[in-house]
Amino acid sequence: MRWTDMSAPIFKIENEKREKPALFFPIVQGSMNPELRARAAEHLAGIDHDGFSLGGFSVGETKDLTWNTLDKTIEKLPDEKPRYLMGMGAPEDLWEAVGLGVDMMDCVWPTRIARNGQVMTSQGRLNIKNVPFKNDFTPLDPECGCWVCRRYSRAYLSHLFRAKELSSFRMLTIHNLAFTMDIMSKIRAAIRSNCFIKEKKKFLDRYSKGIC
Repeated sequence: MRWTDMSAPIFKIENEKREKPALFFPIVQGSMNPELRARAAEHLAGIDHDGFSLGGFSVGETKDLTWNTLDKTIEKLPDEKPRYLMGMGAPEDLWEAVGLGVDMMDCVWPTRIARNGQVMTSQGRLNIKNVPFKNDFTPLDPECGCWVCRRYSRAYLSHLFRAKELSSFRMLTIHNLAFTMDIMSKIRAAIRSNCFIKEKKKFLDRYSKGIC
């Protein structure tokens, strides 16, 4: 709280010097304690800001604890200001967080798993290193229109990865990021169409089956 109190006026002064002003998103902390989270939210209500950052999640706690604490935290935040959840990037987490009222997220997760050969697809996650993909000449995800899926097969990408060719990291990363952006597009469309719950279940039912 003290850090935020000190930061706010300095940020405002520095912002006046910028040609394009930045946005001020102070962080709501409080670990997994709803009372501390509520105190942090109430404190930020008295500070001029553009939105809320939600920090301190995905640090080893169970998912049930994450969603329960996040839900109670968001209850304390005004609806008119955007909520930015820090460090959340898995497909199932994106749907869950938005369902609780989160507006935006960021995370290294899609790029980190790409460097380990993990690929997100509409049918679930696959490990490009696994034997079945050595002779699989289909795209990473037949339903994906990204640059990688339009040009390369699972077999080729599996070969690159197993050969320790660095371009494989780049291509798997491009796909995972495109897949993540596509999820957010689907979420926005579902909200606009008032069918978020239905589309969330449809996506998760397919994704949770996994490939290998």
